[in-house]
Parts: sequence; structure tokens; C-alpha cells
Amino acid sequence: MADTMGQPATATRNTRVALWILVLALAPQIFELIWSIGTIVGWGSGRGPLQVLVAHASALLAGAPGAVFGSHDAKKAFPPDVLLALIYSYPLFAVAIVTLFMTVRSAQDYVGGIVLMALGLFALWASSDLQGMHGFSFGAGTAPRMFGVLLVALSVAIALTGLLSEGAGLSHYAWRGPLFVMASILFFALAIRPLGLVVSAFTSFLIAAMGTHETRWTETVIVGASLTLGCALLFPYVLGLPMPMFPRFLVQ
Repeated sequence: MADTMGQPATATRNTRVALWILVLALAPQIFELIWSIGTIVGWGSGRGPLQVLVAHASALLAGAPGAVFGSHDAKKAFPPDVLLALIYSYPLFAVAIVTLFMTVRSAQDYVGGIVLMALGLFALWASSDLQGMHGFSFGAGTAPRMFGVLLVALSVAIALTGLLSEGAGLSHYAWRGPLFVMASILFFALAIRPLGLVVSAFTSFLIAAMGTHETRWTETVIVGASLTLGCALLFPYVLGLPMPMFPRFLVQ
């Protein structure tokens, strides 16, 4: 059908993939906008929907271009919304534009690489306000940035594989695994301060394990306890990061 209309089928698929990448580039802004709707009915705190919409629109259309072309005051730090546009959204916008003109030979590898790239870029943005290395001393943002850079490099290699070698097309997406993994990450982020590292890390691991029906719970509990013990030794003692270990009500 696409050939009879004078448009190659590959171009049609590329357009669809590019549109999905554009949505992915705006995913954090869309998520915050949806989250902010709860403030209208008193669920949670933070910026309202109109504030979120105006802040991100101005960052994407004015703040980030001003930073790129030098109209931003160099003495002032970039606001988080502008950094999100610069570090996360703009690179994915560029990838979406490039996708329109490329021949994707393995859509599954290419899209998988772009999704990993988005995760790496988001990690770089999320850790942008954390302290970096001072000499040989690790800061709170050193490990997230290091893993973010490595993940971006790996994702570029995977995406290039999708461009250069023949492979499988896009298959049906299984939501269960990513859903529970994201739920475990959100739980850890929300629970680390009130519940401490031990409880939040172990519970997060169990939540992530529910992402597959093949989970064997005896082995999962043993592995989760071992990883929690490793985190309890690594972060506060080896890396020297000031992380709460136990729930506040037990410490107090």
C-alpha cells in the first residue's frame, strides 16, 4: 500500500518510530504534568499543572535554546527544567530527526538502544545536582554519572547494530517486567529516607522480582538479602555516603 502511494514502507515505519522517540523525549515532562494534577485535589505537594506546563514549555522553547546559543547568564546555574531539556530531551529530539533519514535494518535493536539511551540520559540529568569526585574521593553523583555514561555508550552501540545489520522487527511489548522494575525504583526513591537502606533495598528487590512469573521466591529472598547486605556495606562504609540504614521510628 505504501509502495503504491509512492512512499516506501521503510519510511512509514521510520516515521512511526521517530514519533515514539519524540514522545519518549517528553516523557518526564508528561509524567510530571500528570503527577501535578493530583495537587488540585490535595494529593501530594509541588507545582500545579499550569506551573509545570509553563515551566517546561519555557525551558524547551526559550531556556534551553538560550543556553545552547549563549544568551543565558554564565554566572547563574541552569534551572532543573532547562537541564532536563538540555541533557535528556534535546538529544532524543536529535535522534528522532536522524531516524527519519536512516534505514533501520533491525527495529528491535534500534528501538531497544534508544530506550537504553533515554535511561542513561535521565540518570545523567537526575545526578546533575549531586557532588562529583574530588581527587580520589567519590562524591554522591560519581557512580550515577559513571553508569549513565556507560549506559549511553552501550545504547549507541546497540542502536548502531540496528542500523548496520539485519535483524528482527518490533515484537509485542511485555509490560509486566518494566512495570514492576519502575515500581521498585519509585518505591526505593520514596522509601529510602523514612524506611532506611535495609528495608527499602530489600523490598525494592522483591517488587522487581514480581516482574516475571518464573520467580522462585526462596532463591529470590536469599539473593535479595545478600544484595541488601552488600549495599549496606558498600554505600555507607566503602563509599562513605551518608545514607540512613534503618527506619526512622526504630532509630528515634
